[in-house]
Amino acid sequence: MISSRRLLIIGLIAFVAALAGVFVGRVLVDAPRASETELHALLHGELDLSAAQESRLKPLETRFAARRGALELEMRAANVRLAQAIEAEHGYGPRVTSAIDETHDIMGALQKETLEHLFAMRGVLDRDQAAIFDRIVVKALTADAR
Repeated sequence: MISSRRLLIIGLIAFVAALAGVFVGRVLVDAPRASETELHALLHGELDLSAAQESRLKPLETRFAARRGALELEMRAANVRLAQAIEAEHGYGPRVTSAIDETHDIMGALQKETLEHLFAMRGVLDRDQAAIFDRIVVKALTADAR
């Protein structure tokens, strides 16, 4: 039979592991969003878009916002499953591995769809705007590397 002290220690470890899973998930989901918002603000502010370009961009933005929201919900659910796996296994077991893989798949899908969205936006721009756009995107993607 498990002593109450041992049960308390296991509970504490499970709680800390669950918190770690939530923290990792928050860092992974929330960090890119600030850069993305910043990027959109720079693009709309620095490119001097025409009314026609703005109207062509609006449905792209709406569609992407909906898709990004759906993927973020999937990520939150995956983070819950990761926390549950950590709590159940108390280590790096098969459920934790599977949950991590699921999280990576969703993050990869979000990154791919973000890039598809950026290229769709780029398609609305003229040549000079596209050159500015490219510099802004490269700067945003390499900002953390400096």
